[in-house]
Amino acid sequence: MSETITARMSRWATDLEFDHLTDDAVREAKRYLLDSFGCALGGFQQHDVKIALDVLEEHGGTGPATVIGTGKRMDPVSATLLNALMVRVMDYNDIYWQQDPSHPSDIIPAAMACGERTGKGGRDLIVGIVLGHEFEMRLCEAAIPGIRERGWHHATLTAFVSPMVAAKLLDLDWEQMQHAIGISGSRMATLGAVTAGKLTMMKNTVDPMATQSGVLAALLAEKGYSGPEHVIDGKEGLVQCMGPEWKLEILEEGLGDGYRITQCGMKAFPTEALTHAPISCTLDIIKENDLAPEQVEKVHIRSLARAADILADPSKYDPRTKETADHSLPYVIAAAVADRQVTPLQFTDEKIMDPKIREQLEKVEVVADPEIEALFPELQRVIVKIVTTDGRELTKQIDYPKGDPRNPLTDQEIEEKFDALAEAVMTTERRQQLKEAVWNLENVDSITELMKLAATDV
Repeated sequence: MSETITARMSRWATDLEFDHLTDDAVREAKRYLLDSFGCALGGFQQHDVKIALDVLEEHGGTGPATVIGTGKRMDPVSATLLNALMVRVMDYNDIYWQQDPSHPSDIIPAAMACGERTGKGGRDLIVGIVLGHEFEMRLCEAAIPGIRERGWHHATLTAFVSPMVAAKLLDLDWEQMQHAIGISGSRMATLGAVTAGKLTMMKNTVDPMATQSGVLAALLAEKGYSGPEHVIDGKEGLVQCMGPEWKLEILEEGLGDGYRITQCGMKAFPTEALTHAPISCTLDIIKENDLAPEQVEKVHIRSLARAADILADPSKYDPRTKETADHSLPYVIAAAVADRQVTPLQFTDEKIMDPKIREQLEKVEVVADPEIEALFPELQRVIVKIVTTDGRELTKQIDYPKGDPRNPLTDQEIEEKFDALAEAVMTTERRQQLKEAVWNLENVDSITELMKLAATDV
């Protein structure tokens, strides 16, 4: 039998060293780490995370891995779930969308926890971040159409990548890494139901659970546990079960010639990625024309079919929870019209039921445009037309939103986002210490010392 693709991926991953990375890849790893810390410190304040903390503080074990916010030390499996949930819970961390969407920074906590277990430093963490982005993004490109179009959630893919990152930071050999991929990948297929219709807390939890799965799998493989080597390309593996078409060569072509992390994007809004361009268009029209909510008669949005399907179904016109609201195109546009901003402040329970915003919901009309569909994913074009009560038609087109690698957040904007998310739980002095440590990550000797700076001090 010929060598499986997981063997070839594992060989490359175990050979990857810090000195192999480009300067751009190292820089982006730091940027995504700082953005992730900000999202995690904002996430630490969310109700979902408080529940998870309560459960795992009761049932999790003590260990070498630090929990963001509390600073407590727990076992790597529990700490990974908690930290990944904090990063993900506000839907504000990174985004890569080709055939499938993904949030590769959800995997960073696996590198943190396993790196702490083995006493690793900043350079090792950088390698883990780059590795996670590399294969998560490649897997998003490999299924045509994406598995989300087939009814599966992208956490399914994360379960194949997180064990690679965990195994790398645990110093496993390539065969142990391959077994870890098999252990995790064979048990974590995730239904698309978590992001369809009325949304629940599981919307932002399934990917952290897939990251946690990778850490558990790597720890099992470290002790000699075996998993199916053919989990991707063999009998009843990923490709056969989730057919029809996969381009598995994408998982190997050009490895090391450049790094996918430089092509990932960040979020300027704490919402589902396909809402970003419509939000930007709407805010521009509202502010440029100084429109009050009562002057807006209709907001007409031409976008992708999946945006109309996922983000504008009937449940999205009556959001009652944060999870539904941040995946509701009508709600985020209504908030933009009413409040002239879309920030975490727009997703409190009180704000979601604010009559001023609710009055705007039925003004929003979302239409799938075949011409726009044909341009995706190279362009994320959206066209917004606002019709005013005095008969004006004001139109704006955007081809890619702020945060896209073609229109990236600056380092200063990332710091401002970090500060806005962390200031309620962390002093200015501590925030500055954490920022400086991240920007100088290659000189940090201990991941544990870095993680100590992520404990709240307010």
